[in-house]
Amino acid sequence: MATVAELKAVLKDTLEKKGVLGHLKARIRAEVFNALDDDREPRPSLSHENLLINELIREYLEFNKYKYTASVLIAAHCILRLLGSSSSPASASRVPGTTESGQPVVPLDRQFLIHELNAFEESKDNTI
Repeated sequence: MATVAELKAVLKDTLEKKGVLGHLKARIRAEVFNALDDDREPRPSLSHENLLINELIREYLEFNKYKYTASVLIAAHCILRLLGSSSSPASASRVPGTTESGQPVVPLDRQFLIHELNAFEESKDNTI
């Protein structure tokens, strides 16, 4: 019969091989930060510059396959507000399809980013 330690090791190995363990760790981190966050203090509105910076960070993370880190950045804070819902004061400032920070859930269009940053795209590897 297998010991508890052996079962833990097999479970951990299986979750790592399936790529689930990293996702679970990222999700737990996001939820811990969310629980520690003070919703009573309103966040400042997201400026245009910060929106672009956040989007560049998201693109960098996704380009380098740091998808779990990117998921913490965008962190499941997508709250689709029900009309008339006033269950929390923070929900009043959230817009459907945006994250807690105001960042859109759907990434900004790459051509829009290139235009806004006055950048150019190298066609051989799709880098800005």
